[in-house]
Amino acid sequence: MRHLLLRHDALDAEGFAAQLAGTPGEVAQAILGAAREGLTEAQALLGQILLDGQGIQRDPTLARTWFTIAAERGHAMARNMLARCLEHGWGGPADPAAAAVHYRIAAQAGLDWARYNLANLHATGRGVSQDQPRAYALYRQAAEQGHAKSMNLVGRYHEEGLVVARDLAQAAHWYRRSAEGGDFRGQFSHAAMLSASGRHAEAETWLRRALEGGTVSYTHLRAHETGRNLVCRLLLEKKKKIKEKRTKKKKTRKKKNNKIKNESIKH
Repeated sequence: MRHLLLRHDALDAEGFAAQLAGTPGEVAQAILGAAREGLTEAQALLGQILLDGQGIQRDPTLARTWFTIAAERGHAMARNMLARCLEHGWGGPADPAAAAVHYRIAAQAGLDWARYNLANLHATGRGVSQDQPRAYALYRQAAEQGHAKSMNLVGRYHEEGLVVARDLAQAAHWYRRSAEGGDFRGQFSHAAMLSASGRHAEAETWLRRALEGGTVSYTHLRAHETGRNLVCRLLLEKKKKIKEKRTKKKKTRKKKNNKIKNESIKH
């Protein structure tokens, strides 16, 4: 499919970046205008905000269209996002095999996220044949580019001795790098290794960081590796904070409603 774009060279990336200030709605308008002018980066961003519903009405189907337009013009992340839409059925039917094709193209262009996503397909056998050596190679490539999620999975391969020889030192190395890179799963994994070596205070520090950005369900999955009592205690602390925050919000709302009610009675 060929997409005809008007005045494609009317804007440059620097000029477009200067427009990305203001409210979400204003930014969305700037992106929409630049995308229509033919700026590839704006077309990729338009796909993203349409997918997320950020500053514009959410429309996954239209998001696919704009990701396709930008991908055809060589935008690697747009192609990766088109593949994500195809993998998960966002804005149309799910097609993991087609997703794999697009991930592969973006991965060959050197995009770390595409390598990670394609590795996930090979690791699970969705849309492609299950191929753990290929999955490991892709995770490793992305990890060496600085992709924190891939670092955690490279660590897991070394910890479990899957495809590669079991090497706890290598596992610890990649878990630490993943944790420092901000991946909450890597932080859990790093905490597990620290706890196993008796460094419980450091493990608790990393567990707290992981809980700030991670999910409770994943905490339960890793509980046996990080010290069940410690994880349960931190979980209770997190749940308590969430409950306190909700209670405070509820009281504020009630107080506001009472104020409005009282003012209406006066009038």
